Amino acid sequence: MVKYSYFPGNVARQASQEVEDTMQPLCKSLGIELIEMVGYNGDGGDIVKQGNKDLQLALNARNFAIAQKNGHSIITPCASAQGIMHESLSNFKTDPISLAKANRVLEKITGNSLDVEELETSHLLHVIVDEIGLDKLEKAVVNPIDLDVACYYGPHMQRPGACGGDDPWNPSYMEKVITALGGRPIEFNTKTSSVGNPSVLSLGDSVMKMTARVLNDAKVAGAQILVSACTLSHSNLDSYQGKAGRIAGKDTAIPVVNFTEIVAFALGHHVDRYAQLRTRVLVIGS
Repeated sequence: MVKYSYFPGNVARQASQEVEDTMQPLCKSLGIELIEMVGYNGDGGDIVKQGNKDLQLALNARNFAIAQKNGHSIITPCASAQGIMHESLSNFKTDPISLAKANRVLEKITGNSLDVEELETSHLLHVIVDEIGLDKLEKAVVNPIDLDVACYYGPHMQRPGACGGDDPWNPSYMEKVITALGGRPIEFNTKTSSVGNPSVLSLGDSVMKMTARVLNDAKVAGAQILVSACTLSHSNLDSYQGKAGRIAGKDTAIPVVNFTEIVAFALGHHVDRYAQLRTRVLVIGS
């Protein structure tokens, strides 16, 4: 059993409850114990820092202090959260002045301080490949996926040090996981491209075109479904795909699920939702 402080990200327990529903049982199946980060806050979503970088760093410092108190590094199911946390943690590890400023805020508000030397953050994907192992994952499969799957990473965690031992520029970890789950990974050109989240409210048409490009590329490449490692990007790829297709004039009709969902389904959890997914694949077509 490996233990991690669990940071759900900004939406897993709000707009994307399906992530929370599937994260918990899949981790139990793989021997990952999730230690609750009691009282955690949002990570700033890369929005707060546009107006106040120090505030976003302080928000992450508070979460890091909670994980430090737990005694375990952090795991998250969201690529955006992983990218933001890794950037903040790297900032603290390389800039003692920045860490001192964050600690002054922490000490004043919470009475705690942060020591970042032993703390790390990881996305679930990297924990599965680097720590749990693909052999163990494959042995745990109950329902082989048996679908052509496009793997969407997004740009947020694709930087050296933030994506485990994967290649930041041409990642392959998710494809390896899909293969272990009995699926067939499909390569497509925009698997690390941005879909503009969270700029959807201010740059609507541009974001829709970015979203449509990813969806259309996956579909043209032959994918039956798209699996997203980012819970924030997932809302663009799923909820807005009809609008994105209309604005961009592209075929964007393809089922989209979160990474946690596809892993949980393959491990035998939420079989009713898995059946619904396979029906969606048949109805929408590839």
